[in-house]
Amino acid sequence: MPVTNQTLIFLPVLAVVALTLVAFIRMAAARAVAAKSMNADYYRAHLGEPEPEAARAAARHWDNLFELPTLFYAGCIVAFVLGAVGTWTLVFAWGFVAARLVQSLVHMTYNNPAHRGLAFVLGVVFTLALWVDVAQAILAAA
Repeated sequence: MPVTNQTLIFLPVLAVVALTLVAFIRMAAARAVAAKSMNADYYRAHLGEPEPEAARAAARHWDNLFELPTLFYAGCIVAFVLGAVGTWTLVFAWGFVAARLVQSLVHMTYNNPAHRGLAFVLGVVFTLALWVDVAQAILAAA
């Protein structure tokens, strides 16, 4: 059953956008530090000695936020356009946000791949559930 305020779906979207902007700032800061301690020419074509681990992890984290989250964004937008934002849609969207926040915290702190991987898998499950919810709305409207 759709919720009265369909725009609520954009609150979890804003949360992931904010996380992405924080990741950008963290990457920029890590690269600024790295550029001081290495040959800055590396940044012309990303060739030569690699960045220090902290800068590489920050850059990889930034890249990750343009992979699975694109399916999250698309699912949220489709749910909104169809007027199909329901309680479960919001639960799945916020579940994705929570999983992504945990994954980000792990990745940018102690970076345990098992813990990060578990958060990633939970994010995939929430994204899949979001899309199953959206698919039901699409099929019901067809």
